[in-house]
Parts: sequence; C-alpha cells; structure tokens
Amino acid sequence: MINMYQSAVTMGQLQKKLDMISHDVANTQTPGYKSKSVNFSSLLIRELDSLAGDVPGNRGRTAPYDIRVGSGAGLGHTNMNMKQGALLTTNRPLDVAILAENQFFQIQVTQNGETETRYTKAGNFYLQPINEEEMMLVTSEGHPVLGQDGSIMIPRNVDSVRIQDDGAILVSIQGETNEADRLALAAIDQPRTLEAAGSNTFRFPPEDELGVNPLDLVNEVARGDAALKSGALEASNVNIGEELTEMLQVQRAYQFNARSITIGDQMMGLIGKLR
Repeated sequence: MINMYQSAVTMGQLQKKLDMISHDVANTQTPGYKSKSVNFSSLLIRELDSLAGDVPGNRGRTAPYDIRVGSGAGLGHTNMNMKQGALLTTNRPLDVAILAENQFFQIQVTQNGETETRYTKAGNFYLQPINEEEMMLVTSEGHPVLGQDGSIMIPRNVDSVRIQDDGAILVSIQGETNEADRLALAAIDQPRTLEAAGSNTFRFPPEDELGVNPLDLVNEVARGDAALKSGALEASNVNIGEELTEMLQVQRAYQFNARSITIGDQMMGLIGKLR
C-alpha cells in the first residue's frame, strides 16, 4: 500500500517534469528562450513512533518499532540554463541580439493594474502606434522596451529606424539622422537567481526568498560595455536531442511507477480473496 502511494506521488511529479520538457521543445524557435531543467529529491520520510500503552485510552504499540513511511519523490528545484544561444542573422533593423550572458533588455510589464520591470533576452522589437504623432518600441507581446528615459518613443513621420551595436536607436527624418534614445541594458551579477515570469521574460523572486535586495544585483550597462549585435537574434538554447532523450527517460519512469501501482492493486485483490 505504501509503495502504491509513493508511486502515485512520483507519477504526479514526473508529469510536471514532462510538461516542462514539452514547454522547452515547443520554444525551440523562440528568440532568446532559455531552457529549464529540474532535479528530483526524495520527499521527507516520516518516522512513526509507536504509542506507549500507559496513556489512558491507548492500547499500546500498533505498528513495528520505528516504522518509517516514505512519500515518494518530488521536484527538488528548477534550474534555468542561461547558456548563450546561437546567433541568427536577420538583417532586420529592429532586431538585436545580446552577446553576453549577464546582460538583459529591460521591459515594462503591467498585469492586474501593477507595473513591474522584467528582463528578457528576446531582441525582436516592433513599433506600436500610440497616437497620431508617436510610436513606441515594444516586444512581440506588446510590452514597452525601456530606454534611458523610460519607454522609447519614436516620431511617426520617420523614414527609417535602426538599432546600433551600442544600443543607440537612430531615426532618419527627411535625410537627417539623429539618436532618439538608447536601450537600457541591465547587467545582472547572478542571472541564475532570476525566475521565469511568462512570455519569455524573467524577474527576481521576492526579497525574502532571494536574501538580498534585487536592486543590488542589477547594474546599468554603459554605452561602451554593451555587447550587442544589430540585425541579428539570439536563438533559443534548447538542445532538441537532449530534450527528446530526457522525455523518453521520464516516460519510462512514469510507466514503471504506473506498473507498480497495477501490480500492487492486483496483490491487494489477491489478499482480499484469501480472506
């Protein structure tokens, strides 16, 4: 009975890992996507002390001495793979790739009435009309990209817009080229402390979980320190071969635990018939 319970718990955790692998495989073509991996650990084993018989209403020991009841395996923690992805040349003026693992684009995300700064590696940007005179530089999800002075605004009457290797955004109007703004890149000292926040973005966990003030881990990237490549995108770092191999291993482990439950159920049925 205990083994059946352990198998059932483990199957639930294996399903979570399988979902994560499927999510990675589905994002093999997503620019700047970072793959994730999970580690399993044994759940705490609970020791059941036998009750003494001198307590009123207690009939004494009801189980073997120092019996231990395990509860299967669970997901220990999730690791974010921040390894640099391959560089894909697009020659698109608003595409830009980051060449340093610890540098990120800063974007502004508003959800449920609350606005927060998030970080992303995806440099496929677009221009979204705001009014009759201005456009805003946004991500593929429509989130504003941050520059030196906040959201990056571009006049609607521009002839062309391009992003340079230093992050400068150049606009041409009637043959005259000027710098409209510059991307506000963030250098994060410990990028593995970031957690996935959806839509290919990252954020810091709460300060009480992180142990330090998140602002202490973020530094502004100076113009000369920007590691960018314009007209290119950083590809997803998902290794499809490794992901499919791991998927097969998880499926086999799932089948093994399912078989364990089936055999346990059959044994319980035999015991019931013997009675």
